Amino acid sequence: MTETKQQRLVSRKIIQIDEDLCSGCGNCIVDCAEGALKIIDGKARVINDVFCDGLGACIQGCPEGALEIIEREAVEFDEEAVEKHLESMKHAEHTETEQVKRIVAEHTTQCGCPSAQTMVFDEPETQTEVGTGKVPSALRQWPVQMHLINPRAPYYQGADVLLSADCVGFSYGDFHRDFLKQKSLAIACPKLDQGKEIYVEKIKSLIDDAKINTLTVAIMEVPCCSGLLALAQEGAKQASRKVPIKYMVIGIQGNIIKEEWI
Repeated sequence: MTETKQQRLVSRKIIQIDEDLCSGCGNCIVDCAEGALKIIDGKARVINDVFCDGLGACIQGCPEGALEIIEREAVEFDEEAVEKHLESMKHAEHTETEQVKRIVAEHTTQCGCPSAQTMVFDEPETQTEVGTGKVPSALRQWPVQMHLINPRAPYYQGADVLLSADCVGFSYGDFHRDFLKQKSLAIACPKLDQGKEIYVEKIKSLIDDAKINTLTVAIMEVPCCSGLLALAQEGAKQASRKVPIKYMVIGIQGNIIKEEWI
């Protein structure tokens, strides 16, 4: 039987993933231009050796050092197969996006849960400084959880948006004053939340439909939290508009470890 190119085994460089170190943050998936990686059962995996070129572009974004280039016997890298694979991914992504849009629309219009009811709060008449009394909330909207928000809600239109990991608000003492003031909010947990593909679609919608002004992503220093930044970058990548994105890394004791525009 004639051996096809995809069936030919050669000794070559290829990515290896240490599952014990992998946190499933998804950074490597964003960095892999060939679509060779996928999160399966909470871990990054090479879905097919033929898609991995072994150049290691995915390594730089891994916060755990779980990826490395090794040399082993593997199926030859096939650029033509990669092109077909990426085209298939685009088709699947389009189909999934349409499904997500339908689900989001149905949820927004039909959900009777009080937590999903859109509300806008009035500005307080007076502001009290810390140390002299109760600190007023800077929150001016509801809901805030990513699965419940409607990206087309009026308070997102042309707004400066803060996308925050759940724990940031509990860790950083001046969260409302320093981060939330004059911003619209969305919160999520990149580690525990399900259906994160919906988050990518909503971030894309915030950029394209709500035409937000800026996006600030606040995450904790724990490795799994970097997945939220990866989701934001993927949503921005899929969007037709471009917006400035700033990310902040907060220490578990409430200090700002890093803050920069990307």
